[in-house]
Amino acid sequence: MKYFEDSKSVLKLKGFHYVLLILLALMNSAAGLATPIPKQERIGNVEPVAQIRGAMPTGVAVSSTGRIFINYPRWGDEVEFTVGEIVNGKPVAYPNKKLNQQGNRETQSQRIVSAQSVVIDPTGSTLWIVDTGSIRPLPISYGGPKLIAIDLKTNQVSRTIMIDESVLDSETYLNDVRFLMAAGTAGYAFITDSSSNGGIIVVDLDTGENWRRLGKTRFTMSDPEFYPVVEAEILMVREKGKKAKRFNVGSDGIAVSADGKTLYFRALTSRHLYSVSTESLINRAVNEQALQTMVVDHGQVGGASDGLEADSLGRIYLTDYEHNAIHRYSRSVESVQTIVFSPEVIWPDSLSLADDGYLYFTANQLNRQQIFHNGADRRIQPYMVFRIKIDGKPIRRAQDAISQGGQSQ
Repeated sequence: MKYFEDSKSVLKLKGFHYVLLILLALMNSAAGLATPIPKQERIGNVEPVAQIRGAMPTGVAVSSTGRIFINYPRWGDEVEFTVGEIVNGKPVAYPNKKLNQQGNRETQSQRIVSAQSVVIDPTGSTLWIVDTGSIRPLPISYGGPKLIAIDLKTNQVSRTIMIDESVLDSETYLNDVRFLMAAGTAGYAFITDSSSNGGIIVVDLDTGENWRRLGKTRFTMSDPEFYPVVEAEILMVREKGKKAKRFNVGSDGIAVSADGKTLYFRALTSRHLYSVSTESLINRAVNEQALQTMVVDHGQVGGASDGLEADSLGRIYLTDYEHNAIHRYSRSVESVQTIVFSPEVIWPDSLSLADDGYLYFTANQLNRQQIFHNGADRRIQPYMVFRIKIDGKPIRRAQDAISQGGQSQ
């Protein structure tokens, strides 16, 4: 008998809940609300790695032993050091404070003037620093723009490669670098120039000789019809007291395929992804007109990107600063998969795929700088280094030792 009494009590309780749900639904309906209110779901399990305070970072690089390096370009923030290593959760000057001193024009060849990116090459033994040699709005000069190699075992500078005067113009802005390396050769570096003219700078790591490719072409220049939309706002340069103008930045993100045969790249202010064979870039007998015919336009792949990366399975990763996202592009099947979407990923900048199977990236709120908001700095610290576990590993290659010591000029 007690069983039936208890059952009746349960039915009464359930009945009360049903009535309550119906009343809530009616109230929400009257207010024009759905139950529950639909919202966009997050994609990927994004993990915080480090909180960065002070100057705004751009690049990140992670070694095979788990060391994490970041850099801060001198764009106006007070920059104590332009390259750092995260130790016990906090950045410290790397490789030392002296090398990170800003210096002056006379000492710029012995200093890191303003690092735009840090990258560990496929040997896993060397950290390369892209020094823009630029403190905006001052013009650059020979001795400032350069590649600096640091031996991760000794934490000493092993090589400095100056970018030739013939390659530079007054607006040149070195941005990101990737490497082509194989046994028996020191290999090549490919550096994007983000100036309005755009271009890819090829560096012969054997000799230090370097030259410009694809400059002033639609492949490396800003898309004139493109206006980025970030955090639901059309992003334009809005300097206080001046008329708004289009945001215009040339080639930026760059990646070399796993087989070393293809270089992928895109301008910061464009949604088009391009590629070209590394062989044609290296071969100076291929003139510029012929080279342009070899460039492949993969169309508008995801939103606009700041950083690119490649994995050992032949896939390309692209940040998407318009949608707080990261995508993975597979050329073999011409597919794009979104692996990250998260509101906290505000302007994902640089990518670094590490041996631990995590894809590391910075989120630095670049779009919230004063230059875009009539002098108002909308950035909210901390800036972030995040990571996400993926089914990919970095490209690693055995290589003869890169020439140690001295300068190539």
